[in-house]
Amino acid sequence: MIKAGIIGGAGYTAGELLRLLIHHPEVEIVFVHSTSNAGNALSDVHGGLIGETELRFTDTYDLAAVDVLFLCSAHGQSRKFWEQNVAPAGLKIIDLAQDFRDESCGYVYGLPEINRDRIATTERLANPGCFATAIQLALLPLAAAGALKDEVHITAITGSTGAGVKPGATTHFSWRTDNLSVYKAFEHQHLLEIGRTLRGLQSTFTHELNFVPMRGDFARGIFASVYTNSDLTAEQAVALYKEFYADAAFTFVVDREVDLKQVVNTNKAIIRVAKYGTKLHIVSTIDNLLKGASGQAVQNMNIMFGLDEKAGLNLKPSAF
Repeated sequence: MIKAGIIGGAGYTAGELLRLLIHHPEVEIVFVHSTSNAGNALSDVHGGLIGETELRFTDTYDLAAVDVLFLCSAHGQSRKFWEQNVAPAGLKIIDLAQDFRDESCGYVYGLPEINRDRIATTERLANPGCFATAIQLALLPLAAAGALKDEVHITAITGSTGAGVKPGATTHFSWRTDNLSVYKAFEHQHLLEIGRTLRGLQSTFTHELNFVPMRGDFARGIFASVYTNSDLTAEQAVALYKEFYADAAFTFVVDREVDLKQVVNTNKAIIRVAKYGTKLHIVSTIDNLLKGASGQAVQNMNIMFGLDEKAGLNLKPSAF
């Protein structure tokens, strides 16, 4: 059994990670660290775990006792953690924050659709961001084919869980429900990792990524609408995408309209490609807490340990 530890166990991503790991056939959870919740049952914080586990949070941890460590604390905290701790030899690290997504300190960017071979041999992995995952999956086939020839326009809407567990004015139910809003237009932090990935596949891509993120009045999921000018025909574009993702474990290109309920509660990404005049339109949808965070982290763990990529991730969508 793979022995796992979690640092920062009280947030949404940690809650989803626990839900997955508790039922993973090859994993034993050794500790879940949370200073503010030390001694409390996991189910006291993550109510969905009632009846699933008797584990309790702890304010101590032994890194030598685990094979894999998941860092689920807020952005910026992972670097601070390693300033105060030393990783034992052989420990595999999966960081769910944005601290190492630039592949600094020997970390590999954990997007399996392009980095599976590198993920399989690394001990340090930086899990991608949620918006970044959805948007990159919409554009990877074009970049890999050198077919991004113009600026890209992106509108993507995310659920309230994307803002994290700490309450704020824009996550309050009375404000969020029956409401929509734009935030961080054209300057969202995930643009950095999206740009790095696209230029890594197509070095000649220098055009703008015009990204307008939106807050939705639902709890979870990301729905990204992406378009750009393209010389490809509809048939060529669809064939390009289907070939690129032919071996992907969780990314599917479909010929029908897509919606959030097809992916919520799963590690799937579903993509539809269509052509309207000169515009190539790509819709990409994921669950921000799963394929956009904890599910992808478990997928990466499976690859790092040589397991079936889908182990522990056969989840039914919340279709109704």
